[in-house]
Amino acid sequence: MADLFSVTAPLAIRCPDGVRRIMIRAFPHPDGLVFLEPFWRPDGTGVHRVRGELRGEGPWKIGDCVITVLGCHGTDAELAAQFAEWQFHLEQRGGVYEFDGAIEAVLHEHGV
Repeated sequence: MADLFSVTAPLAIRCPDGVRRIMIRAFPHPDGLVFLEPFWRPDGTGVHRVRGELRGEGPWKIGDCVITVLGCHGTDAELAAQFAEWQFHLEQRGGVYEFDGAIEAVLHEHGV
């Protein structure tokens, strides 16, 4: 597949605690990666850092978490619905998320 940071398809991450999240954007971090969920906020809500070495070309592994293309190898109805809600939100705003202007500051706070 491709380098994780160049993939434009929606991604999902599953960690050992069973929690699954959508990754709308991912950024390299010295300790692993930082990713944004849909509807992330400048206060850090929906911004996550995952520590570990990134391995693979899809699916990817980082630490004990696995990253896949959303819907790959079976459909996850809950995450697919969340992603559809996110897409609708963006469409209503001309493709722009209202907090995109704060992304650099949020990433800086998280060490990116």
